[in-house]
Amino acid sequence: MSYVRTFLPWIVFAVLPSAQWQWGALAGLVAAVAVAVSQRRAGAGFDALIIEIGSAVFFAALTVIAFTDPHSGVHAYSAALSSAVLALIAGGSLLAGRPFTLGIAKRTTPREVWGLRPFVRANVVITAVWTAAFTVTAGALAALAHAGQGHSTPATLVQVAGFAVPMLFTVRYVAAVQAKAGAAGQR
Repeated sequence: MSYVRTFLPWIVFAVLPSAQWQWGALAGLVAAVAVAVSQRRAGAGFDALIIEIGSAVFFAALTVIAFTDPHSGVHAYSAALSSAVLALIAGGSLLAGRPFTLGIAKRTTPREVWGLRPFVRANVVITAVWTAAFTVTAGALAALAHAGQGHSTPATLVQVAGFAVPMLFTVRYVAAVQAKAGAAGQR
């Protein structure tokens, strides 16, 4: 559920009609700020809000562009830009040595596990998969936008896959890592 909440602004933006992209951008901004504020009030540290804060910054900029020039060329590429920004945020968190999934994982993991090498390594792998998925999604969406299909059914399917594939990987990978740790602990 943490990932759905984390990506809620992007989901809101993706499901609102493309013709009103400025309102979609504003809704994404409102959702990003609401999620970040809600999570901070619940005690989440800034390390757990990397995507949320990046989302707020992106949607603030997109909202300004969309309302300033609703016919901007940015509109056709807004889905691709969204995925590209997520790729940059996720990749940047890896380069900074603070994978964005680490903060999310800490919400449901005992504190004594946080510094363990397997826990950190698992989050590096998971964040790398999300980064790759966002990168591939951005490229595919840019190609579709360039072909005039940026707001088509194939583009929607690409966007859904861009979230579903890494989410499915995350669930399965975490289960495998936990099973391996449990088996090692029983020896």
